[in-house]
Amino acid sequence: MGEIIGFAAGTGTAQGYLAAKKAGKGPGIVVIQEWWGLVPHIQDVCERLATEGFIALAPDLYHGEKGKSPDEAGRLMMALDIGRAAADLGGAVKHLLSHPQVSGKKVGVAGFCMGGQLALFAASKNPEIGACADFYGIHPKVSVDYAAIRCPVLGLFGGKDEFVSPEAARKLESSLKSAGVQTDFTVFPQAGHAFFNDSRPEAYNKLAASRAWEKLLGAFRKSLLSPA
Repeated sequence: MGEIIGFAAGTGTAQGYLAAKKAGKGPGIVVIQEWWGLVPHIQDVCERLATEGFIALAPDLYHGEKGKSPDEAGRLMMALDIGRAAADLGGAVKHLLSHPQVSGKKVGVAGFCMGGQLALFAASKNPEIGACADFYGIHPKVSVDYAAIRCPVLGLFGGKDEFVSPEAARKLESSLKSAGVQTDFTVFPQAGHAFFNDSRPEAYNKLAASRAWEKLLGAFRKSLLSPA
């Protein structure tokens, strides 16, 4: 269903994985990778969104590189050029809005791990983003101006996450609320970090992932399919 495409990003170009519904129009969603890169799991998330009626684009923020071990993935994450990533994400938003199958004037953004923090970052930089989902987001080099976010934020975290503690998730929620952002945060008590990644059996939590997926679909449909 999906394919690798090129799109304009800042003064250059970027690539990403695009998955669209078979026929008709639907809201656009930018999907942001974990620290591993644009791997099959992220492509599968795009495919699942397309099956649900969305047009999903996952920009390749590592520009062809992938982490094959935690050490390598960590190195790639820390070496990420934040300015270039911002251009790639902004380009993905604009590409979706110009796509003939994308309906509406707003798109959603959903990110996982590193991508969760970048989803908040993208929402703060792009007023065309009308819904944001942060799955256990973390990136020590990405600072977000919460007051610049103008869309609802869905937060999905694990109660046994060793990287983003429940306390950190609640602190993020409080900071967003203090900045006037509408939030809906859930901490799944028995889930750890990367609980949504079904390609990693040691991390995957089927119950939490299923409930998080339903919350994601509900939030995006509510925000992006409304008459406004």
